[in-house]
Amino acid sequence: MTSRLATFGWREWVDLPELGVRHVKAKVDTGARTSSLHASNIRIVEVDGVTRARFSVHPHQHDTDDTVECEADVVDERDVRNSGGQAETRTVISTLMRVGDIEWPVEVTLTARDDMKFRMLIGRTAMHGVATVDPSRSFVTSGRRKIRG
Repeated sequence: MTSRLATFGWREWVDLPELGVRHVKAKVDTGARTSSLHASNIRIVEVDGVTRARFSVHPHQHDTDDTVECEADVVDERDVRNSGGQAETRTVISTLMRVGDIEWPVEVTLTARDDMKFRMLIGRTAMHGVATVDPSRSFVTSGRRKIRG
């Protein structure tokens, strides 16, 4: 028996419950392999022998007052090409992502996205086996809501 895949629009609202981050407007980007999250003050620490990343997230575009301090296990460091085509080494974490009523584990790279319209990109690896994309629609699974910017 096959499970039915969700349908995402080209943008969706995302929660990252393990990080305490809610209502991030994310671009669904099938051209990106890995998902990415806007993060600043990224610090790598050892906690009980486990490598962790501590970082700050401003979940809403144009709002630096709303800050969420986060910590997550580091699963990798990867060279990723940014939207300008330049390679950069990024820290990769694993966390739960929630879109609407769907919640699943994903890998996310941490990077500065200050100048980008979206604080998060959902890449194709995160969507594999979970959702298909209807690029003509927005907020299909997460519903419409207005949260700053």
